[in-house]
Amino acid sequence: MSAQRRLIVIVGPTASGKSALAIALAEQLGGEVIACDSTQVYRYFDIGTGKVPAAERRGIPHHMTDLVEPEEVFTAGEYRRRATEVLEAICARGKLPILTAGTGLYLRALLEGLAEAPARSEELRERLRQRAARRGPEHLHRILRRLDQESALRIAPGDTQKVIRAIEIRLVSGEPASALHQRGRAGLEGFRVLRIGLMPARETLYKRIEQRVATMLESGWLDEVKGLLDRGITPTSKPFEFLGYSQLRDVIAGKMVFDEAIGQTQQATRQYAKRQVTWFRKEHDVHWIEEFGDEPATAADALRVIGAAEE
Repeated sequence: MSAQRRLIVIVGPTASGKSALAIALAEQLGGEVIACDSTQVYRYFDIGTGKVPAAERRGIPHHMTDLVEPEEVFTAGEYRRRATEVLEAICARGKLPILTAGTGLYLRALLEGLAEAPARSEELRERLRQRAARRGPEHLHRILRRLDQESALRIAPGDTQKVIRAIEIRLVSGEPASALHQRGRAGLEGFRVLRIGLMPARETLYKRIEQRVATMLESGWLDEVKGLLDRGITPTSKPFEFLGYSQLRDVIAGKMVFDEAIGQTQQATRQYAKRQVTWFRKEHDVHWIEEFGDEPATAADALRVIGAAEE
């Protein structure tokens, strides 16, 4: 791998330690960290999205978090545009960009590009939102399964915004989003990409997820959600549908008891991790490490992979 224009990409499920590994590598290699996460782009939603606190970054610059207000729409295409600018700036400083990828679609948009999608239809979107309000998000997801089974497998039933967009693409363009995304794409140019994947044992990962949720709560997650509502952020805005935030919002509203919310959050996070594993297993040329990223041996293994790629 050339000494110039390198890009290290770390993939893996939530709680696998991607950020810890990225920081360790950045310290060793003179790097800066880029988040590739659809939840971390929103301001104020910090604890539950897993943003690395400033005190834990060990002086390593982090990018692509806290970009937009909670009510704003942020797309994979916008992520690609902004991340490309960040990559260029990091390289101009003579630093190594190290990207931590939790959102597979954003990673695909950056590395492989996006097809030209049809324009938004606000009239159609409003009809679909009204259906979801009347009959629940599962109803829309069933519609999507009939129209575009591949997209339905990729998108969680509770992610109403993505479900609506996939239905919209199918009805407006006449073809499924999964097919549209396969053509007309321009990939990232000028970078040699090395992918490193974290894949700890599933049962151990699930235990780590349960502990992570507990740690987030100990760190003031519930108080954070209360503060978000107090500052007037719309309870139905997209970030309030993120894992844990919807459950804690319902606790505060008296719609759910606390213990049930924690159980649902842990279960939903395990399911999300499973979907991430399925997605990232399809990535090509990934050097898999079957450990957590915060273990010293993992950083050593990753450095050996990087060193071998440079030979």
